[in-house]
This record gives sequence, C-alpha cells and structure tokens, in this order.
Amino acid sequence: MARDGRKKVRRRGRRNKNGIASWSLGKKIGLTLGGTFLAVALLGVVIVASKMNKLNTEKLNTEKLNISDEVKHDEGYTNVALFGLDSRENDLGKGNRSDTIMIASLNNETKEIKIVSVYRDTLLQLDDGSYNKANAAYSYGGAEGAVSMINRNMDLNIEKYVTVNFNALVDVIDAVGGLDIDLTDDEVVHMNNYCVETSKVTGKDYERIEPEVAGTYHLNGVQAVSYARIRYTEGGDFKRAQRQRLVLKKIADKAQNMSVGTVNKIIDSVFPQISTNFTLTEMISYAKDLTKYSFEDSIGFPSENTTDLLNKVGSVVIPKTLSSNLMEVHQFLFGNDGYEVSGTVQDIENGIADKASERAQDGTTIEDDETPGSAGYSANGTAGNSTAGTTEVMSRNYESGTTTSGTTRSYGGGTASSGGTTTSGTTTSGGTTTSGTTSSGTTTSGTTSSGTTSGEISGSAGGSSESGAGETGGTTEETE
Repeated sequence: MARDGRKKVRRRGRRNKNGIASWSLGKKIGLTLGGTFLAVALLGVVIVASKMNKLNTEKLNTEKLNISDEVKHDEGYTNVALFGLDSRENDLGKGNRSDTIMIASLNNETKEIKIVSVYRDTLLQLDDGSYNKANAAYSYGGAEGAVSMINRNMDLNIEKYVTVNFNALVDVIDAVGGLDIDLTDDEVVHMNNYCVETSKVTGKDYERIEPEVAGTYHLNGVQAVSYARIRYTEGGDFKRAQRQRLVLKKIADKAQNMSVGTVNKIIDSVFPQISTNFTLTEMISYAKDLTKYSFEDSIGFPSENTTDLLNKVGSVVIPKTLSSNLMEVHQFLFGNDGYEVSGTVQDIENGIADKASERAQDGTTIEDDETPGSAGYSANGTAGNSTAGTTEVMSRNYESGTTTSGTTRSYGGGTASSGGTTTSGTTTSGGTTTSGTTSSGTTTSGTTSSGTTSGEISGSAGGSSESGAGETGGTTEETE
C-alpha cells in the first residue's frame, strides 16, 4: 500500500486561558491599583519602622491606671488620651502641665472618631487623693498619672496615650500646608500677640496679620498654634478648648490626603517631639484604615459648671455635678450603653464640693500657671484691698521683643493696686472699671464692681517707672 506523502497539518485550537490572562479588564485594573496601594502601604510601614527609634515611648502600668471594675466598658471602642504640653527642649515627662487634655474615642466598627476636651482648670482628684486642676496631674505623675486621673474621675478605661508639645503641632500644620480658619476681630489681635512667644519658642517664622480685622485666614503652624492657645477672649478656657478641637479636626481632614513624602517629612520632624505607648504594630494597624476614619463631633467637659478662685489652687472650673456631666460624656461617646456612675465618682463628687468651699481669702496672692514662656511662675504682685468678693492680683514681667510688659489681674469686687514695675502693660480687672490714671509716676487701677474691662497703662504701677511715658506698641500685649 502506497503511503500518503502529504504532510499532516495540525490545526491549533484556541487555548483555554488560565490565571490573570482570563480576568476581565476591570479586574486587571483593580489588581494594578490594589498592588500600587499595597506598595505604598508597605513603603509607609518601612518608613515608620525605620524611624521608630526617634519616637519617645513609655509603657504605662495598667494596674495603676484606675480602670473601674464597677463600670462595664464596651470593647467596641478604642479610647486614647491626648495631651498637649507647653514644654521646652522636647521634655515630655513630669514637671510639665498639660495645657491641652483631650479624649479621642474611635468606634472600631464605624471608624467614627469623637473628641471630648477636658478643661485644663477643671477641679478633679489626683492620684494622691488631693483636689487640683486637671492639668496638674501630668506635672505630678507624667502620662501615667494623667491617664489615671481621667479614668478615675470619668469612669473610663483608657490605656493608650499620645503626648505632643507645641513645636510638634507647628511642624505638622506646616507639613500639611497650613489651615484655613475664620477669625473674629478679637482673635486676630490675640493670635498676633501669642505668635510672638510661639515663634520665639519654636524658632519658626510667621507674618503678622494687619489690619487686625475679622476674616478667613490661611494660617501657618505658628499662627494656628497661637490661635489654639487664645484664652483671654469671651468664653475663656471653654472657647480655647473649642478652638483646639477645630484645629485638630482640620489637621485630621488634611491628613487623609497626605502623600508618602509628606508622611516621611512629618515623621522626621515630629516623632522626636511625641511620647506614646502605641506599638509599631498598633500604629500600622490604625494607619492602614486612615482614609476610612471620620471626625464626627466634639464636646467640652464639664459642660455644666461654675468657676471660682480657690485657696492654693487658683481659678478653677467646678463640675455641677460631676455625675450629671459624666452621664452626658458617656452618652455622647457610647450612646445608650447602660452607664451608671460608679461609687468612686460619687465619692469624688463629694470631695469636689468640699474643696470648692475653700475659696481664696481677700488679700491672697496666687500663682498663675500659664505665662507664655514658662511652665509656672511665682506672682510678685500684692493683692489689693477688696471690699467684696475675692481678689487675685499678680504681676507678670517678661519681654515681648524689646519691650518689657507687665500684667495685673483682679478678680471679684474691690479696689486693687498692682505691685510690679512695667514699661508698658495691661491692667485687667474683674469688674467694671476705669483703666486708671496714667502718669510717669504712680498708676492705680480703678474700682471694680462686676463685668470685665481692660485698660492700657503706661509708667509705673505701684513702683518706679523705667520710662516716664512708657511704650504702648501693639506687641506689648504678649501678656496672654
């Protein structure tokens, strides 16, 4: 049989696609984007891990954090204590009062974050059983003592904390490109004044806002931090806490869109100015969900309060009552979780009432713990004669540029004369007052009754004058 000499041609059929090749275009794009995001995330992890040695870490003894056994704590939340210190030389430990105290509560399911500002002057119980301003807890016991104070007085279960100083906040705000903030006329004036000292401490520049009128301004780090420090406007410390929450929210909004380069820049400058007990693993875990977080709302604590001047303590915010204010806080943070005030809080509430009865006596000189440029100072003023209420008078002397400034403050009714020598200064009286008689010799403040009025003085207040007429330049009001 003859063999068929024709070559057999093998026809190829279509091969079945397997693996990535079989995926749809949309799925391929998704993989590419997912891979890109993963690479960026991994790069961020590497950056953070490589620079962990720059971070100040301090473990807290959970047995000393006073987490109440009487209160049922919902495990669906992560609660963190945030402290802002007016510290120098990156000192983030004991000896520094916390000008900012906040509680950040993260709902782990919804990723919603709520903030509670604890007013720094709130009268609360410290670790040693004494009653003092809330901001004294950090000074006496560091982060551990401050977290313990919050848990004991507020029936919370905080174990994590983050502490920063003003320098760090300035760097972060500059790194995210500044913040747009609406300012009132008064806020512009006071912010300009605070900027003098904030710039001096941080070594960062700013541009003075002129004319000093209300408006929306793009603030750099020095300006935004100075804005957050304003205390002597209507609303006092309560309004300041509100400003701080606003600044924090605006930073958080911008942080969600930060590039890896910006993150790297922030880590380099900010890590050495932060103290925390978050581990690398925990930071990475929270960082990966950064874009999912939403800043929901914020409140101040205690919202129902009175203010007074207490012997050896000074100006305080007194909860009325602690129990009712805590019911509001727990409702705000955790909803209807069945919270009932603990026996510990009830005892503290009674202690606050007893301490609040120790009002400062007439003629008492009390230290002020908030002079820009110092963590605390002794007042060298002498309390004047008071015909009603309580008087607190103090004289502050420190430099603002080339001008020496001084301040005398009087609370309550009565007549008070200052005891310091100034070139230029501000007299603030806790009542309706005339600003006093200005001369090159002696100046005496007016008689107070009620309300608040400020007046500018020149020359000497109860002492000799460095300059007969004195200077009245705008920068001398750096007596905030």
